Amino acid sequence: MRLLIMGPPGAGKGTQAKAVADHFGVPAISTGDIFRANVGEGTPLGIEAKRYMDAGEYVPDEVTNNMVRDRIAEPDAKTGFLLDGYPRTLAQVTELDDMVEATGHRIDAVLCLTVDSEALISRLLKRAEIEGRADDNEEVIRRRQEVYVEETEPLIAVYAERGLVVSVDGMGEIADVQQRIFDALDSLPES
Repeated sequence: MRLLIMGPPGAGKGTQAKAVADHFGVPAISTGDIFRANVGEGTPLGIEAKRYMDAGEYVPDEVTNNMVRDRIAEPDAKTGFLLDGYPRTLAQVTELDDMVEATGHRIDAVLCLTVDSEALISRLLKRAEIEGRADDNEEVIRRRQEVYVEETEPLIAVYAERGLVVSVDGMGEIADVQQRIFDALDSLPES
């Protein structure tokens, strides 16, 4: 199973990704986690990525594309993967298509978590407080929501035209959302 999980920042993608990946026996690959690890380690990628992350902007495509290409080429992703945080731009959709086609596969589904926008801001402010994430203040959070609407939301329409979008209500208790996701994905026809 080769899945994408999409939705605005704070929709619960990271929370649900691990359980969904475990359910299908594939690795959960989060570009945000990879970026934050590089920032924490002070790598050249981390230093470059931090400038964009601190401003609530996306890390440039060439950096992100190379990182994803390398990660999905690793042995644990041979039978599938769940990508969280990629693609985020139309150009990245094309890059991902090329990456996956090169392996002789295709994306099986795009899981889209839908949530109320004001609930997102509350979730992210609470997460920032709990996790001590400097990149999550209200101004940056609101900017990330705007960037999502401008640059990433249009991708859902692209994947919908391909018949790949599976929309799931991301509001409510984590276990309830998780069950809705499993029910929706388990009902997909075998590819």
